[in-house]
Amino acid sequence: MLSVKSLSLILPRCFAAAICCLSLTPFQASKASELGWRALVSAGSADLVAFAVAAEQNARLKLDLNWTFGAKQQRGWYLYVPLIQRLLNTDSSPETNAFAVALSNWQRSVGLASTGVLTQETWMKMVTVFQSRRIKDRSTPPLGRLALVSASEFFDPERPESLRYVERQAYAAYKKIVAAASAELALTPRSSEQWLKIVSAFRSPAYQAQLRKQNPRSGRAGLALHSPHFTGRALDVYVGGEPVSTDDSNRAIQVNTKVYQWLVKNAERFGFYPYFYEPWHWEYCP
Repeated sequence: MLSVKSLSLILPRCFAAAICCLSLTPFQASKASELGWRALVSAGSADLVAFAVAAEQNARLKLDLNWTFGAKQQRGWYLYVPLIQRLLNTDSSPETNAFAVALSNWQRSVGLASTGVLTQETWMKMVTVFQSRRIKDRSTPPLGRLALVSASEFFDPERPESLRYVERQAYAAYKKIVAAASAELALTPRSSEQWLKIVSAFRSPAYQAQLRKQNPRSGRAGLALHSPHFTGRALDVYVGGEPVSTDDSNRAIQVNTKVYQWLVKNAERFGFYPYFYEPWHWEYCP
C-alpha cells in the first residue's frame, strides 16, 4: 500500500499529465503517446506545464516567426518542418509536447537555453547547422572526374550534352538513391516517371557567367559566383511542383511530397545533404 507521503508526490504529477493530455487534440495526444509521452511523464509537473506552453508557442511561431535570409524577409519555419524533425530525431509535429521535449534536448546539446520553443535564435542556429553540411571547396574538377549522364535521366530529356555531366562518385551515389527510393516508396513506373530526375547538375563557371549576363535578375542561384554546381557534386532533382521555384507556395508543395520527405530521412546514408532553402537541391558531401 502506498504511503500518504508517496501519494503526495505522485498525485501532482499525474494531475499535471492529465491536464496536458486534455490540452492536446486527439492527433496530438496519439503522437505524443507514440513518440514522446514516456519522456513527458518522467518529467516534473512544472516541466509538463512548460512543455504544454512551449507547444502552443511553436504552433504560432511555425507560421509567424520573422527572420531574414539572403537579404529577404522570411516568415515562419513551416517549410522546414521535415528538416527540423530530422535534426531533432523526432516524428512529432511542432504543435505537440513531444516536439517541445525533443527541441529542448537539442537546444541543451548546442548550448542554448532549453526552453522547447523554436525561437529566432534557435532557428538561426539550425540554419547554421544545415549550412555547415554543404560543399566547402567549390572548385571545378578535371574532366576525367565527370561522367556524362544519359538524357533519359534528366527532367528535360532535351538538355544539351554540355549540361549533363555529374562528378563520378556523386553520380554513383545518386543512382543508389534512385534505386532505394523506388524500392522503399514502391514507386510504379508511371508515378516515378519524373521523381528524382536530374534538373541541373554540373555547371561550369563560364556557363554560370553566361547566366548572370543573360538573366541579371535571376536571383541568387543564377548570380552565384562560387556555385556548388561548379563541382559536379550538386544536383537539383525533381521532388514535385515547379522544379526550381523558390515561391513559398511551391516549396510548400515540395516539402510535403513523399519523395522529398524520404530524401530528408535517407539521403545522408548515401552522402547527400540538402540545401535547406531549396527542397530540390542536394549536395554530395560523403
